[in-house]
Amino acid sequence: MSETPDEKTLVEAVDALADRFRAMPQSRLLGAVAGHPSRAAAGLTLARRLAAAAQAAEAARSGGGAGGPLRELPDAGAFAVGDQLAVVGHDLAVALDALPADAVVAQADGSAATAAAVRARALRWLAETDAAV
Repeated sequence: MSETPDEKTLVEAVDALADRFRAMPQSRLLGAVAGHPSRAAAGLTLARRLAAAAQAAEAARSGGGAGGPLRELPDAGAFAVGDQLAVVGHDLAVALDALPADAVVAQADGSAATAAAVRARALRWLAETDAAV
């Protein structure tokens, strides 16, 4: 399957940040940043947000609804954050690519957003985390 321009943008942003986490030494990964006890924790928080968005997009793709209970991404340790971020970010990109931009995606808080809005939010989260770490 070929990437759409939007998917490529999301995948590129995910890959760039995932690579930053993969390249960080332990001292940097474990260093505190605003709002998080460590850079790794900030990355895990982002990965969990992207995973929740991917689950919602996949549920919308398979017939709508919230898709059942949210499956939380486990904490696999500081050195796994880059890989976790890459996996869930790619999952989100693929799930969103399968939806029209105006498809309605149910959110965990009970609200709804279009697939385009979910993509834009994910890109914003990536940029914010990138700036913070």
